[in-house]
Amino acid sequence: MAITALPPDTDADVARVTEALAMITPRWNVRILLALSGPPLRYSELAAKVSWLQNGQLHPKLKALCDAGLVERTEHTARHVTYGHTERGVALLPVLPMIVTWAEEHLEKADRSLAAIEQIEDSLTLLTRRHAAAILWVLKSRQEVSGRALARIVMPSSDWTNIYPPLRQLVADGLVDTKGTGRPYRLSAAGDGLSPVLGTLSAWAAGQPLDQAARHPVWGHPQAKPATRPWISSQSRPAPTALPPARTPHTPPAWHNGDLFSHAATARPKAAVPAGGPRR
Repeated sequence: MAITALPPDTDADVARVTEALAMITPRWNVRILLALSGPPLRYSELAAKVSWLQNGQLHPKLKALCDAGLVERTEHTARHVTYGHTERGVALLPVLPMIVTWAEEHLEKADRSLAAIEQIEDSLTLLTRRHAAAILWVLKSRQEVSGRALARIVMPSSDWTNIYPPLRQLVADGLVDTKGTGRPYRLSAAGDGLSPVLGTLSAWAAGQPLDQAARHPVWGHPQAKPATRPWISSQSRPAPTALPPARTPHTPPAWHNGDLFSHAATARPKAAVPAGGPRR
């Protein structure tokens, strides 16, 4: 059922990306996915790699990732069970270095060097704000939109003034700009810079090859040729040493076991810096 007044294909696209973000944003999920990079692990082996999780915390996280189709539980015998990525989980991993690249360029510089995993977690916090995906989609496709018009598109069944809390949050996060009360809203440079991240997430969520991100009707490259089929599917801070080189959506980054995670495989993670775009 449509939740916005966007065209059906676009509404479904936004819903899929929102769901994809909801799979990986909960605390520790990305760290668990990265800990599973490589051969399948027994529960005790995985628990040793995420040792900061207290007893009883890892199992429900693993179950949620299995239910999301990102992790696979394989029972070899009653006493031999392993966990590893599904094909969908492996396909999602190349999006993570793109998020780090965006964060390095657009998030406020912290007073200490942040590990890549912290960059990912801070960025995901911004992208999963309420109504964030739909607002970003509309502003990217229409360039400038008034608050009232945006409300009619993003939340047509609600009082139009309800658009302002999420809008103010996105302005504070640095993803949206406006010249003041009563003036239209537009994407900031940071919001516009999300194109490769959101385009690739959309391709993944639609079950398409990641290189199709360049042809996305909203987030794709302007010079790209039109897609041959509808976009629908039924289905200066030093860079972290483990960060793979930035790549374009045309060639999905190769994923190497331990990337983004090897620096923190056993150590308890530091408290995440509060997310907040330019005002991190």
